[in-house]
Amino acid sequence: MRIYVTSIFVEDQDRAEKFYTDVLGFRVKNNIPLGENRWLTVVSREDPEGTELLLEPGDHRAVKPYKDALVADGIPAHSFQVGSLDAEWKRLVGAGVSFVQEPLDAGSVRMAVFDDTCGNLIQLIEMVDPATEQS
Repeated sequence: MRIYVTSIFVEDQDRAEKFYTDVLGFRVKNNIPLGENRWLTVVSREDPEGTELLLEPGDHRAVKPYKDALVADGIPAHSFQVGSLDAEWKRLVGAGVSFVQEPLDAGSVRMAVFDDTCGNLIQLIEMVDPATEQS
């Protein structure tokens, strides 16, 4: 068993598509009209057959309180792994992305958290090689 699709609630699918593709670098996998919305998924350019992220319309009445509570408590909706946190952080800051947590060491990972412009906080994670950690 493996994860095929996971979703993130977004306020505006057009804005989310632009941010997740143009800024973060994902590519659209599915873009299927469904009434007023779309079945809109993106995938990593590095793993186009990997897990799809559904940019799900957040119009259900439970979504806004849920997202507001997560953001208020500083809890990221998702985590994305990167090879070099510092390089990705610099690239995204250069693209105008707003970080609520700059890169920091957290044991076996380095992490940072940004605002996805769609009502979510997203965590970036770089795995740290324990052999290279200094005591």
